[in-house]
Amino acid sequence: MNPLHRLPSLLLLIALTGTALGADPRSWDRSYVTLEVTYKDYDYAQPWSRPTRTVRKGALVLGGRELLTTAQHLPGATLVRVQRGGRGTWYDGRVVWTDPHANLALVTADAEAFWEGLKPAELAPVVPASPDFNLLRWRDGNLESRRVEFSKFSVREGLLSFAPRLTLEVNTELGGLGWAEAVTLNGAVVGLTAAKTGNTCQVIPSSFIRQVLDARDDGSSPGLGYFDFTWQPGDNPATLRHLRLDGPERGAVVTEVINRTNRPAVLRPRDVLLEVDGFPVDVQGDYEDPDYGYLMLENLATRRHFAGDVVPMRIWRDGTEEAVDYVLPPVTYADELVPQQSFGHDPEYLLAGGLVFQPLIQPFLRVWGDDWRRRAPFRLQHYQRDHPTPERPSLVILSTVLPDPVNLGYQDVRFLVVDQVNRRRISTLGDLAAALENPTDGVHRIEFMPGDSLQRMLLDAAETEASAPRVLQRYGIPAAQNVVDREPSSGP
Repeated sequence: MNPLHRLPSLLLLIALTGTALGADPRSWDRSYVTLEVTYKDYDYAQPWSRPTRTVRKGALVLGGRELLTTAQHLPGATLVRVQRGGRGTWYDGRVVWTDPHANLALVTADAEAFWEGLKPAELAPVVPASPDFNLLRWRDGNLESRRVEFSKFSVREGLLSFAPRLTLEVNTELGGLGWAEAVTLNGAVVGLTAAKTGNTCQVIPSSFIRQVLDARDDGSSPGLGYFDFTWQPGDNPATLRHLRLDGPERGAVVTEVINRTNRPAVLRPRDVLLEVDGFPVDVQGDYEDPDYGYLMLENLATRRHFAGDVVPMRIWRDGTEEAVDYVLPPVTYADELVPQQSFGHDPEYLLAGGLVFQPLIQPFLRVWGDDWRRRAPFRLQHYQRDHPTPERPSLVILSTVLPDPVNLGYQDVRFLVVDQVNRRRISTLGDLAAALENPTDGVHRIEFMPGDSLQRMLLDAAETEASAPRVLQRYGIPAAQNVVDREPSSGP
């Protein structure tokens, strides 16, 4: 066939493809703007250090003079500015709402001139099946539009929260993504990027965004919920036979029930989850979503549900099938022994005799860089698997020792979890501050968790107190402590 005979068809195909993906970026320059965020970029290795950093990210224009973006860096923002058209005047912005667990935030600007001619973007109610999407970002003052390839829908933790939710994954070799770039199809937004690892970019899907925004608008949302139990696939036939499950192999087996709500637990270990929220659960622990295909059952905690909602379940227990109503607990960082985030205040620390004490939180572990899960001290990472208890709701570590005559011999000690100080159990820096007021026989006795290389330290109480101004001056530290007021921990 003469290649020229195929030209009209090729042109038509190119035209249709271009239209389907919304290839003309000029159609988006009134609905997609730039956000500049200056925030405190805390150095948890030196918690008294509070440098600032500025990043730029994208934001979608919504109705009601609101701009939608990801929540990353906004909880600690000191200055927010917005810009339209990728260049020109910057306008002061204000954060009006953030939900770190959903990784979403709304910003507005008071200047009338900023809003002139802007047009709200459309959020697709469902992310349609498509082999490709368009990705938009402002770059050097121009709105760049690039094609990205659909990879899959998955269920994974959010970037700022441990609560699993639906995620759209797209493949691209573009670098520098994860700053709320808009992913579009057919003239509608199907998601905002949140992170990129390798060639895979994680996108917050528009269906999830709409659900969270709708609940926020009508004031009915108590925040995301989650399943506070763990489970394993029921793909071992011997396990199902042991649990006397009749019929075809199906379901996921509950292995641990955490139940932080203090309500009677409706699930027990060894229960088999047969159906969750009306969806049958297979032996992989998946259900068939009507919009996105097979997904892990964890998604059913955030699929059209929020904390406090009742999720009906059918379970197999002790050889019989039962129906139970599971109430979704709210997602809070306090649900973790090693919290994933710590917003709302500067990093906490307490100095005593040159010893630096800090709460054990995930931001401290991230000091080891992008590969922190492999590089951070194993004995600290180990505690991420444990759950908080009333007696030990959180942990305090000795993060480092600033050499001083008062701590000679201990200069190389670091990364130890504190158990007791002066015979008082330590869960918070408030506990530690109170314990240091009561030395025994003029000595501070600091004990660490069993298994650590060093079990205890002894410091002269009078010399410890006398060393405080010397240590602050020598190391240029502005204050001996930054401790957030909390309820004292229970226990001696």
